[in-house]
Amino acid sequence: MSEPVLSVRGLKVYYATPDGDVLATDDISFDLERGETLGLVGESGSGKTTATSGILRMVSSPGRIAGGRVTLDGEDMIALSDEEFRKRRWSKLALIPQGAMNSLNPTMKISAQIADVVRTHTGAAPDRARVLELFQMVGLPERIYEMYPHELSGGMKQRVCIAMAVALNPTVIIADEATSALDVVVQRVVAQTLAKVRDALGVSMIMIGHDMGLMAQMVDRIAVMYAGKIVEIAPVADMFARPGHPYSKILIESVPSLTERRPMKITEGITHDPRNPPEGCIFQLRCPHVNDGCTKPQPMRELRPGQTVACHRAEELEGAHV
Repeated sequence: MSEPVLSVRGLKVYYATPDGDVLATDDISFDLERGETLGLVGESGSGKTTATSGILRMVSSPGRIAGGRVTLDGEDMIALSDEEFRKRRWSKLALIPQGAMNSLNPTMKISAQIADVVRTHTGAAPDRARVLELFQMVGLPERIYEMYPHELSGGMKQRVCIAMAVALNPTVIIADEATSALDVVVQRVVAQTLAKVRDALGVSMIMIGHDMGLMAQMVDRIAVMYAGKIVEIAPVADMFARPGHPYSKILIESVPSLTERRPMKITEGITHDPRNPPEGCIFQLRCPHVNDGCTKPQPMRELRPGQTVACHRAEELEGAHV
């Protein structure tokens, strides 16, 4: 297998508090292959966005990158100076943010905002033809060239953010819940736009979200996060057919069925204090299958080729419902 385009090893992002560090992302590792789309899923607060903030070096105080290595095309991103890393943003590593309205400048026309991104990173602004080419790529009409963000719908603003992200043909794009703030019809349009751009440019992509149904349609592999840790990584077909971790099963069984009437799955208990995680399995306080072995360290291990899981009972529980 060829070298991954992006390799994350032992990434830790902590937030300082008077009572100790919040372990928002705690020692996570994964690879992103060339041309691959990886889904990063988990409930709100699981550390998905914080993990990608660490990759992008966008962690704000009182947060900090407490450890780990992020390698993009063989280059250590964490070791770069701020100025050197700034040069890699947009050209190698781009972000599609969740809140398009909060990401766009309300006082600037759409064309000027795209031009500003390109000028900042290349020294020269794109001509009108290039901006319109980007519009066409993401399905936006030419008329928005002279419009302001408030004149656009939510879906159009999100596609403007996609156009900005691909303006410099990056190697990796991170889409941070790019469809979550939209209604279901517009979600589909934006998801189709992401897929079109990914296929046209051949980029690698990390999609952050908690919609397992959307992930099933969009990604090649899924990495499941819980309380700052990755608990399972698997090809999307294996994840849905044979999930190995109890938390993965819960996420999958939460997807509504069109053919089967069943009660809503609810996970008992609450997440532990993120400043003081339990010894052993990170999910043990809420897991319906917990036993004495769960208090021991649960390293990621191979369940089957391509599928790794942090659960010592994965084989025993295969096929069991939560």
